[in-house]
Amino acid sequence: METKVKTIDAEKMQPEDLQEAVEILRSGGLVAFPTETVYGLGGNALDEFVAKKIYKAKGRPSDNPLIVHIANSDDLHKLAREIPDKVNKLAEAFWPGPLTIILKKKQQVPDGTTGGLDTVAVRMPDHKLALTLIEQSGIMIAAPSANVSGRPSPTKAEHVKEDLNGKINMILDGGMVGIGLESTIIDLTEEIPVILRPGAITKSMLETVIGTVVVDKGILKENQGKELKPKAPGMKYKHYAPKGQLFIVEGKTKDIIDYINNRIFELEQKNMRIGIICTDETRKRYKGKIVKSIGTRQEEGTIARRLYGLLREFDTLGVEIIYSESFYSDELGQAIMNRLLKAAGYRVIKVS
Repeated sequence: METKVKTIDAEKMQPEDLQEAVEILRSGGLVAFPTETVYGLGGNALDEFVAKKIYKAKGRPSDNPLIVHIANSDDLHKLAREIPDKVNKLAEAFWPGPLTIILKKKQQVPDGTTGGLDTVAVRMPDHKLALTLIEQSGIMIAAPSANVSGRPSPTKAEHVKEDLNGKINMILDGGMVGIGLESTIIDLTEEIPVILRPGAITKSMLETVIGTVVVDKGILKENQGKELKPKAPGMKYKHYAPKGQLFIVEGKTKDIIDYINNRIFELEQKNMRIGIICTDETRKRYKGKIVKSIGTRQEEGTIARRLYGLLREFDTLGVEIIYSESFYSDELGQAIMNRLLKAAGYRVIKVS
């Protein structure tokens, strides 16, 4: 299969610019496109066969549900049996935006899309190209991240091409994404809403709108890597992993830097390629050859946006071992640490 790449400026695009992508989607094909979070791999959400094509292209376990992307809140009624009042409040506050809502599905939503579950995951992306694509196609689009399962999610079209070239019909190149981490997932099928995946919409933001919200114990930092299984099927699988071994170092800043610098000296003596993930605040205090700042601690959004791209950059550089500073575990930091821990396979080194 030839994968066509088409560059589109979302602010200047014309209706005809998306016509080929629309026709591919309507005919059961797959199109990767940018959202505000990461690039998604899109196909008709109500077509069981298309869901199978998405799983095959990604090498994704078939019990890992796909998120249905919509452009109109009214489409919820086509997908869900029950729409609690809290759904309307959240949609009004955060849609379009990086929030996925879990609801009880209607029969027309195929099991392939929902991973065999009786629930459906829905969100409205906050990206002009994505919304226009959904509207013009006239279909609801199932779209997991557009990468090979287990690899860092794509934040640029070139990441998609690296993983899926020859496996999908088209990639719409809309440039770098804005947020860089997947959407927050909240389950509203229970009496008390449960966050199943942390993201840019934080617990405190949700509680401002709908009151009490709890976090699935299986995704809390203190429980990650233990036997406690997360409720969301996708969170149990390996994700975001670079090719080199990643270690997260926790402790006081000086102790972290001293430990990593000592390891750099030891391992570079053995001709190993070592990568360091640090911040603007500490960049100049490391002695390695491959030291990369992920952003500034003063603005966690810079860290979220660069994370996946940086992990892929280390792959390109042939880095064998990566040491990363740890980050705060509240608000957006919870989402950053969730992704880092999974990318590291929960390898954490505590120093003092």
